[in-house]
This record gives sequence, structure tokens and C-alpha cells, in this order.
Amino acid sequence: VQLQASGGGLVQAGGSLRLSCAASGRTVSTYAMAWFRQAPGKEREFVSAINWNGGVTNYADSVKGRFTVSRDNAKNTVYLQMNSLIPEDTAAYYCATGGRSSTTARTYNYWGQGTLVTVSS
Repeated sequence: VQLQASGGGLVQAGGSLRLSCAASGRTVSTYAMAWFRQAPGKEREFVSAINWNGGVTNYADSVKGRFTVSRDNAKNTVYLQMNSLIPEDTAAYYCATGGRSSTTARTYNYWGQGTLVTVSS
């Protein structure tokens, strides 16, 4: 499975971005999909996860109410809608799949290359 993340960029605080992560190589419709992020000098942290059919979602407290995860299994793609962005959201965002829905990075077998989000104050 190869994952290609896109949609990152530079945005002002209060703005929005929509990240996409397209999977190829095989269907990921039976896997959970997740987003993690890593800010400069910090460890990678969980952002959000969605189960195989989109019926169950999970969010880090820091993004709850501002971010929304969704998926389109017909397109083998997961999305992360990010609203009300703040400078603390600045990070490289990574998508992952290949396991059950979890907040733990080691659960996931496949990782994308990351897309950079920069939020200016």
C-alpha cells in the first residue's frame, strides 16, 4: 500500500485547510485510517482516526471540534478538514493505515510521506 498525502500549505490563523490521503496498491476499505502530525523538535502525535466504514471517529483533544475526518472507500481516500487553525497546528501531517482504529502509531503498517501545514499568527 502506498499513501499520498496532499493539501498542506500556508494559512493564516483562523483559516481552513483540507488534507487528502489517497491509497494505492490495494484497497484500504477494511482498514482504519488515521492522521498524525509532527511539529519541529517534537514527537509525532495522534490527530484523528476513522474506522473502516467511517462509522467511528476519534480525535485528539487539541483538535476536537475543529477538525473532521472522513473517508471515501470508493476512492480509497481519507480526508482531514481543518478549521479554525491556530499556530500550534503547524506540523507535518502524516496519514496512516493498515490496522484497527487506534491512537498509537505502531498500530499502523503503512504511512504516507507527510504534507506540511504552516499556520501564521
